[in-house]
Amino acid sequence: MKIYDWPTGPYPARVRIALAEKNLRSHVQFVLVDLYKGEHKKPEFLAKNYSGTLPVLELDDGAFIGECTAITEYLDALDGAPTLTGKTPREKGMIHMMSRRAELELLDAISVYFHHATPGLGPHVEIYQNPEWGFRQRDKALKGMHYFDGILKRQPFVAGEAFTMADITVIGGLIFGGLVKVPVPAECEALLAWYARMQERPSVKNRITMSETTETSA
Repeated sequence: MKIYDWPTGPYPARVRIALAEKNLRSHVQFVLVDLYKGEHKKPEFLAKNYSGTLPVLELDDGAFIGECTAITEYLDALDGAPTLTGKTPREKGMIHMMSRRAELELLDAISVYFHHATPGLGPHVEIYQNPEWGFRQRDKALKGMHYFDGILKRQPFVAGEAFTMADITVIGGLIFGGLVKVPVPAECEALLAWYARMQERPSVKNRITMSETTETSA
């Protein structure tokens, strides 16, 4: 399999963490897609992923799977023993709900702030910007951090008692927040303590360097 991504990207981080958690690192080749050159918006990449976003998983039969949740679902199911997306209907429902909330209230909100209220990926990529909308989404992300702080005061992980895709999605949001200087507020003590623990997981700590031996250019 091939993973098209950008090593430091917060969305690619989600799939890299999932790969490591499932011990699938040796089963994939990483292909570098340069975001700052706008390679993800070029026709040859759009043929792989209509959305023009990273990451994308290419299967051995030539099929392409985009969207982090879909890729994680696929990887988690390969061995018939899902650990990240839930085994029971209840687990699946809780994990998907919390992961989606993490996207809406945190990760995607920070992404909008980045693309609209900062230089983003530069003038060749950021063709349209609405700074007011960007700053509103930054404020939404800060509110989302408070929401997840409340969740983590009551339980050890975002969706309950175990590390799942929902935790990975929040981690992606906090990675993005760190990159664009939207830090977790000091009063969100439970979220900060949880994130410190998550950063010690090998899958999170080694997410960038995991591709160094196989990465090629698109």
